Amino acid sequence: MKTKSNHLNPIVMPDPRIKDQDKYEALREKGYSKEKSARIANTPDSGKKGGKSKKYEEWTKQELYGQAKKVGIEGRSKMNKKELIHSLRNN
Repeated sequence: MKTKSNHLNPIVMPDPRIKDQDKYEALREKGYSKEKSARIANTPDSGKKGGKSKKYEEWTKQELYGQAKKVGIEGRSKMNKKELIHSLRNN
């Protein structure tokens, strides 16, 4: 927030780039950086549960391998299903 003040009455001006100022301030109070707080506060559906994709454990090894290739995980050809899942989650 930007502050404009005269000699008697300080006025706090919200940052026009932040869409959800309350969420931004709450994140800043939790210790998040300004950039991360702004990114989260400006995401319209932040805080909502993700997509409808099935869990990695339900994927075939071939599907996991394809996803690992897509995101650039090295050494994927030597990984088993459990290792591919771990690598995808921790990439």
